Amino acid sequence: MTSKPASPATKPVKKLTKAQWRMRGIRRVKGLRATSQLLFAGIIVAAALRHQTGTHESTPSVDALCPFGAVETLVTLVTKGTFISKTHPSNIVLGLAVLAATLLVGNVFCGWICPWGAVQDALTWVRNKLNIRAWEPPARLDAVLRWGRFVVLGVVIYFSVTTAKLWFADYDPYVQTFGLHWAFGEAAVVGLSIVGVVLVGSVIIDRMWCRYLCPLGAVFTVTGHLSFLRIRRNASVCTDCKICDKACPAKLDVATADSKVSTDCIGCMDCVAACPVKGALKIEGPVFLGGLSTPPRQDRALVKSGSK
Repeated sequence: MTSKPASPATKPVKKLTKAQWRMRGIRRVKGLRATSQLLFAGIIVAAALRHQTGTHESTPSVDALCPFGAVETLVTLVTKGTFISKTHPSNIVLGLAVLAATLLVGNVFCGWICPWGAVQDALTWVRNKLNIRAWEPPARLDAVLRWGRFVVLGVVIYFSVTTAKLWFADYDPYVQTFGLHWAFGEAAVVGLSIVGVVLVGSVIIDRMWCRYLCPLGAVFTVTGHLSFLRIRRNASVCTDCKICDKACPAKLDVATADSKVSTDCIGCMDCVAACPVKGALKIEGPVFLGGLSTPPRQDRALVKSGSK
């Protein structure tokens, strides 16, 4: 009687550690966000090509596909009773759609959709691959520089109203880059110079344009206070490890946030994915509607010891 050959021993499945699960979550979020950014950037470039080549007369230019154009148009309409010249209807529709999304889920436009934000994220990725450290301004200087967005917003609104046209288009890095004017011999020297300065600055400082100069970011900072869903921090669970601060591309003080993260947040979700403590950071509604539905308050020392 022949005996059956012994089956090879199956290798035990190795369970992932908490750190490995966290790294997997971080890669998943970054991958999804990069995919979203590339998708929208591709749509914008395709629209710019159709507009520049004249293959479709009704195709709007890329400045009509930016929600900030809606801000300029609406302010001009309220103050002067007229529309800005060459405004495409899609501009108003897009602006209202982004506003509705911001009021519902916060500022996801900057972190997941904006092509110029994607360019800055790409520069950060390259710099990290080259092991080049970014320069981070001191906290006080950073706080002052963030007001630059509101200065730019005021200047743009003033000239948009007085000229009744999309005045900022000649200087906007987004329009100058993704409008492809430079590829068709219509480049503006001043506009391209601004693009160059911002690109160099974004290599030195993470998301420099978004943090210090973007006028649309200033609008989102204000409207973000009315957002239904926001990233909220539970101080009773947080261990103050500050891993979330390191992950944040906007360099916000997430680890010291009072219940909700600053409205300068770009909604990228990097801090939530990087957080090693379950329940410390969540995307939730207002407290009066059941937000921050976390376990009863615990002793901080016990939480720290349990999270190790």
